[in-house]
Amino acid sequence: MSHSGSTLILIMAIAVLAPLLAYAVGRRLPVPLVIFEILLGILIGPDVLDWAHTDALIDGLSQLGLTMLIFLAGYEIEFGKVRGDTLRRSVWAWVIALGLGLAVGVLLGGGYTKGVFIGVALTSTALGTVLPVLRDAGDLHGRFGSVVMAFGAVGEFGPIIAMALLLSGRGAAESTAVLAVFAALTAGAVLWALRPRPPWFSAVIAKTLHSSGQFAVRFVFLLLALMLGASTALGLDVLLGAFAAGLITRLVLTGAAPDSGPQILEKVEGVGFGFLVPVFFVVTGIEFDLDSLLDGGRTLLLLPVFLALFLVVRGGPIWFLAPRDLGRVDRGGLVLYGSTALPLVVAITTIGVEDKEMTAGEAAALVGAGMLSVLVFPLLAMKLRARTGPRTGEGAAPDGKELPSESVGGSEAW
Repeated sequence: MSHSGSTLILIMAIAVLAPLLAYAVGRRLPVPLVIFEILLGILIGPDVLDWAHTDALIDGLSQLGLTMLIFLAGYEIEFGKVRGDTLRRSVWAWVIALGLGLAVGVLLGGGYTKGVFIGVALTSTALGTVLPVLRDAGDLHGRFGSVVMAFGAVGEFGPIIAMALLLSGRGAAESTAVLAVFAALTAGAVLWALRPRPPWFSAVIAKTLHSSGQFAVRFVFLLLALMLGASTALGLDVLLGAFAAGLITRLVLTGAAPDSGPQILEKVEGVGFGFLVPVFFVVTGIEFDLDSLLDGGRTLLLLPVFLALFLVVRGGPIWFLAPRDLGRVDRGGLVLYGSTALPLVVAITTIGVEDKEMTAGEAAALVGAGMLSVLVFPLLAMKLRARTGPRTGEGAAPDGKELPSESVGGSEAW
């Protein structure tokens, strides 16, 4: 059997085993599923059992998994819940984090270019990882969940924009012009998505929803391919196209098939979370440079430093700029969820190593810190909020402004 075939079998075996382990352990200690996927990937990888190796096919599937993860994160964004004061606060929190991250990155990296890689990675939020945790905890659609979604969306989208501006190799003016073109294309797509769809469109969706035609699912993947193609043609990271495709897809399905939207999303999530996304996380484990990390010295010391910096650089501005109606408990939970980082850390460090701007050890330390953040921060956030009970109501003012603190609060509002 080829290396690709045997490695893919091992990856899918882990994809099946990981939920079982998460279920068994979760009865006592809720551990995010991705932790098992990454750790088992490390186990079968070259640095431990040496059973699995990546090649062009496996790397391609892994990139598709990352693309689907970002696409689904974009789809989850509900515009009505991330506008107004919450959105402004989340944007400013990320901008301040970027300034802090670049300063810290330059100091740690010893140079501007490496500092950009480190600094941008420190500003990211693993929204695609956090959302399933919120959903499973029943917090996704409440007030707290909407705030996490707003801060997480900016923490997912902001670093992608920063990567396009700072890591593209273009001049600032050229990068800005390219992003402006992509923004115009995306705005045009959004305007098209907001237009009423003809009756036949909805009829075809309903007729093929449970047949082999699957028109809606195929249409979703066409939108994804178009946005990926647009970003690639402009020389931008495909993650930017994937995130935009998720936003546009929600608008199209909300207008054309409001009743069938949840069922369509379930089918797309089946492809993503059932196959492609687990491949990405397992391959992340397989490619994790454990030897460099365990060599000790500066590399091993950097891991706890980066973990603390996720909280300081990303979480600090979130704490001070969190919406006023959030109490201390919810504010702490928001900081922990917002400081959770991994997928974009993997993407950024991969580019850094390929461009020879980061060492394998530095990349392993950053990814290792991201893995620990995924394991520790959501768990602490859930325990923090569970111990004291939810403090924030689920409503938001219809104009997107914050509700006054006295009008929200208490478990009754949830």
